[in-house]
Amino acid sequence: MKKLLSLALILTLILSLTACADAAKKAKVKFKKRQLKKIELVESPRHGAPLIILREDYSDVPIMGEPVATQAQIVNYINKRNPNPKLNCTVEELVNLYYVEAGREGIRPDIAICQAIKETGVWGYGGDVVPEQNNYCGLGTTGGGVKGAYFDTPQLGVRAHIQHLLSYTSKRMPRVEVVDPRYELIKKFRPQIFGKLTRWTELNGVWAVPGYHYGEDILNLWVQAQMPDASDASLEAANLKVLLEDDKAAAYVYRGIVNFERGDYSDAADDFGVALEAEPELKEALFDLALAQEQAADFDGAIKTYDALLNVDEKFVDGWYNRGRLKLAKADYAGAIADMEASLAIETINADAYNDIAIAYFKQKKYEEAWDSMQKAAAQSTTNPVVQENYGKFAPCVKVKK
Repeated sequence: MKKLLSLALILTLILSLTACADAAKKAKVKFKKRQLKKIELVESPRHGAPLIILREDYSDVPIMGEPVATQAQIVNYINKRNPNPKLNCTVEELVNLYYVEAGREGIRPDIAICQAIKETGVWGYGGDVVPEQNNYCGLGTTGGGVKGAYFDTPQLGVRAHIQHLLSYTSKRMPRVEVVDPRYELIKKFRPQIFGKLTRWTELNGVWAVPGYHYGEDILNLWVQAQMPDASDASLEAANLKVLLEDDKAAAYVYRGIVNFERGDYSDAADDFGVALEAEPELKEALFDLALAQEQAADFDGAIKTYDALLNVDEKFVDGWYNRGRLKLAKADYAGAIADMEASLAIETINADAYNDIAIAYFKQKKYEEAWDSMQKAAAQSTTNPVVQENYGKFAPCVKVKK
């Protein structure tokens, strides 16, 4: 018992000495207040970009069906990924061939061509297959330099790809002459899969080995191809979605993002508002609306929208952070600090949040708290340009006595 008491006393003494040492360290820090009045700290940028709504579970996406992405979207996506694809036709011609050949057989053309994007590295190749083969899905390749099948034209290469997909998902013969050299092999030697795989994720470990996430990889490319941007192709697709209104909320969010990317923030806010009329607690629409309102300088509206978002999802970290930034801009320093600290409670590594907490304290001339937060920001990131700029301004105004 005496030994335990002695240890407890020693521990208490150590903690007391540590606390005294810390206090002594803090007492040695002095601030050059005249210099501090001359500097201006830079606020960190907004976090997050507009969020698209994705309803489909990857495991449910069928191989057969109608396209969702337009030809213009696919062309735009390919050109962005590889401005100089190694093709024996134009990108527009190739995309059209996929929509014609796949459409004839009932295969999803927008996803089939994403499979070709994966297999060819966006027609950059680099593996066994060469561009002259017009072989867009690795037909007949087994590795080790085996190049696989050759097709005389891009159209025949696309047709073979679609027919091979058909052999996996349907027992119906192709509607035109078979050009896939492996179609009959699948039918004869792989009855366990012939015509039985109806979803893209069922190609995992079958089309490619081991290919654990083969189908998901294809669908990720398909999702990326649909991501809206400021292009006319995206606007065309967005207007089509709104016209069809199969999913009103998703359609209006999609068009809202296109308008946002094009700088039409008022129209974007209107679209997000229509989406919220359909689904009042839709997180993507709430977040996107707040971003649009901020871009339109409607800070009060954006704060109210973030309020609604955080009522729906209190763990939405960018909601806390961005609302804190807006409160900082409105000189609500206590509110800004509280929101930034809430974001840090969810995501502890966030130099931007510490930076803005430092600014909120700095604006109140609470230099000790400001310097403490600025040091935390700098400790978390040595590459963040805003943090490094602010630290560089602040540090010369801090004097540490020896």
